[in-house]
Amino acid sequence: MAEKHSINRRQFIKNSALLSMSGFIPASGMSATRRATTNGEKFMNFTFKPNGKFKILQLTDTHYIADDPRSERALKNVCEMLDAEKPDLVIHTGDTIFGKPAEKSVREIFAPISERKIPFAVALGNHDSDFDLSRQEIFDVIKSLPYNINSTVTGLHGVSNDIITLSKENDDKPQWVFYLFDSNNRAELPGFENSWGYIHIEEINWYRQHSQEFTKQNGGVPVPALSFFHIPLPEYGYAFKLDKHRIMKGNYGEEPCAPDINSGMFVAMKEMGDMKAVICGHDHDDDFAMKWNDIFLMYGRFSGCDTVYNNLKPNGARIIELTQDDTGFRSWVRLYGGEITQNLKYPDDFRTY
Repeated sequence: MAEKHSINRRQFIKNSALLSMSGFIPASGMSATRRATTNGEKFMNFTFKPNGKFKILQLTDTHYIADDPRSERALKNVCEMLDAEKPDLVIHTGDTIFGKPAEKSVREIFAPISERKIPFAVALGNHDSDFDLSRQEIFDVIKSLPYNINSTVTGLHGVSNDIITLSKENDDKPQWVFYLFDSNNRAELPGFENSWGYIHIEEINWYRQHSQEFTKQNGGVPVPALSFFHIPLPEYGYAFKLDKHRIMKGNYGEEPCAPDINSGMFVAMKEMGDMKAVICGHDHDDDFAMKWNDIFLMYGRFSGCDTVYNNLKPNGARIIELTQDDTGFRSWVRLYGGEITQNLKYPDDFRTY
């Protein structure tokens, strides 16, 4: 039986208060501060490590249920990924839990991250709000956890939209922007009740506004960006139908379960000219990355357990490593047990001649 990491409730509250007051994440070896944008929103800004690297660990679809022995594999996987990779930031792309009690489940699956004092952010999945807490309530619990860095963005559809920036030390100009989008649960439009959720137009306009502002601050040159959310865009499916324009590496175990509604997110990314990659979850049997129309459409590795279907074994996580002054990045998949796959340089290992 895996040792279960737990944190005293009083310590949770104390740590959260200290984090919000200081704006500094001590265990990461770098500063992290809240920085205001032109419209008053405040987002977290990180700096590269002294060696010029910055590592993101993406977890996805942990589908954890407290007190359910089928969840043991998810918790053990999270602990192994954190200890093996020692990331500077963890981003969970949703479906964090899969049953009641929701609050206890959330606290247990994120406890290993908090205990290791690693900053983390969450883009909610469709199942996170299916149980005994609403979408806002589950997000509020996540935000109460030590070392969570999610911001509060109001006026948009969904609750987990966010921006995180990465800069050089002693330089206010971002070198990278990470957008987190809430892809929501199910579509709410008449006639589309059976469709998966999607990124709504006000979320897209919010992205465009900030992207334009970052470009302006950067002398008219778009700042390289990555986006993280749960449900893949329809373009994941289009890329297979229009295979003349795609290059794919990794495992394709099921057809992308994208929404029936195309709200224009991919087109906005193309028009802004900043997005290097889209990184999602949702489809447990996929972990591929493909280049399509000069944007990488990527999946994380299923990080979960036996509470849901999972044919892509063993579980694991995707890692993204950024290097200072490099507009490309490296990404690999770590499998539970230690094997590394898809250790690739983007875009170099996807070039055609």
